[in-house]
Amino acid sequence: MTVDLSPVQEYYKDKTIFITGASGFMGKVLLEKLLYSCHSLKEVIIICRPKRGKTAETRLEEMYKLPIFQRIKDERPHMLKKVTIYQGDVTFDLLGLSGDSLKHVTENTNIVFHMAATLKLEGNLRDAIDMNLVGTKRALAVAKQMKNLEAFIHLSTAFCNCDQEVMYEKVYEFPHKPEDLIRMAEWMDVKTLDTITPDLLKPHPNTYTYSKRLAEILVRDHYESMPVIIARPSIVSPSAYEPVPGWVDNLNGPTGLIVGAGKGVIRSMLIDTRFLSEVIPVDYAINGLCVIPYQFAGLKEKPAEVPVYNITCADHRKMQWGDVIEMSKDIGYRYPFEAGLWYPDGCITTNKLHHNINVLLFHWLPAYFIDFVLLLLGQKRFMVRVQQKISTGLGVLQFFTLTAWSFRSELYCSLWNKLNEEDKAIFNMNMNVKETEDDYMEQCALGARKFILKEKEEDIPSARLHMKIQYVVDVVCKTLIVGLFLYYVLKWTGVLALF
Repeated sequence: MTVDLSPVQEYYKDKTIFITGASGFMGKVLLEKLLYSCHSLKEVIIICRPKRGKTAETRLEEMYKLPIFQRIKDERPHMLKKVTIYQGDVTFDLLGLSGDSLKHVTENTNIVFHMAATLKLEGNLRDAIDMNLVGTKRALAVAKQMKNLEAFIHLSTAFCNCDQEVMYEKVYEFPHKPEDLIRMAEWMDVKTLDTITPDLLKPHPNTYTYSKRLAEILVRDHYESMPVIIARPSIVSPSAYEPVPGWVDNLNGPTGLIVGAGKGVIRSMLIDTRFLSEVIPVDYAINGLCVIPYQFAGLKEKPAEVPVYNITCADHRKMQWGDVIEMSKDIGYRYPFEAGLWYPDGCITTNKLHHNINVLLFHWLPAYFIDFVLLLLGQKRFMVRVQQKISTGLGVLQFFTLTAWSFRSELYCSLWNKLNEEDKAIFNMNMNVKETEDDYMEQCALGARKFILKEKEEDIPSARLHMKIQYVVDVVCKTLIVGLFLYYVLKWTGVLALF
């Protein structure tokens, strides 16, 4: 039976796509989208490393059990047979491919999506260089051998040029050269490298954005001989519509803040509420990625500079952090998480002294107290360890929440504007939808509840009751603390003796 294909679907017909990082958050959504919407493609090849004693094949089978692949299993189960998986790793030469697997990849691949990276903002520089910079170099080395390569899409980040007041869709120069940093990381011991890292990173806040910036320069330098393209998503948030509304599988970015604050674990954050939040739903980012090679192939002549796409939300849909926080609190009261540590009513400030006092009083002291009680009960202690991770994460995130960001995303906008109505229905990037920001935030909270915390919808009433009890406890404790404080102040000043 002949199936009518849209222009984008027609482009993918009989194509073979190679993906690194397919097991990551965005990688899973990309794999699902290609299989579901570009169903005329020939094959999708992914590489995956063994992890926690599980083979690459086992990890793929477990991935298929996730809710995001349900619509494929229901409507197009045959598409799962078009996925070929090889054991591979971007930290190995030639991505760990050899012999028949390398031959199959290089002789058949038409489009590469290089998405593998370490996202640890607090990670050490050697690991970041090995994964994000040298890993990109290894992916390019394999792509050079591909006989039918049409597009190599390198996934970067919108925040890799944080020294620019306005970030345009272009590669910015940087004093450090990728090859120099690669050589330095090879011969320098870890201790020495860690010592000089703070000076090397400037003006970058972490090893992630630094290594991603160098990787962009490396990719740019291959543009003359290869069809390379750079895509820069901002903070990627849960899905808006597909494959499942609210889908998320990690606690990175806004999801971690929603869960941490909703559980009462995060009690204080450094955020400038006047600045705009820079997030993009994962399905909007992935739909953009799918359309990029199609539009690149349709260009009449090759652009003079490497194409760069800032995949960011439209300005009129961006919200101030203050509005996001208030909206999140309201939604958190309507759909509370189960078994929270404390009533979710944290403090938002730009004053570091105020924040540090709050962290001491409401993060560290409760953590040590809870671990002390667990020690007395003979139970395993965990709260101090959890707070150490939270403290590290918040310390890294504050650079992004205390900075005003400005992106120009004309090329990304053009992806949507140039699609016909049929492709717009398939590869949705519409920034003028009827759903409100409140609707989306509610989906994010419910998605975190369902997909991350595995909490059931029928348990929401009991969670509300639990939160009401926490509220009473919170008010009583605050009243006692303030009362005791005033009592001792009055006693110390002698005022109490007058009564």
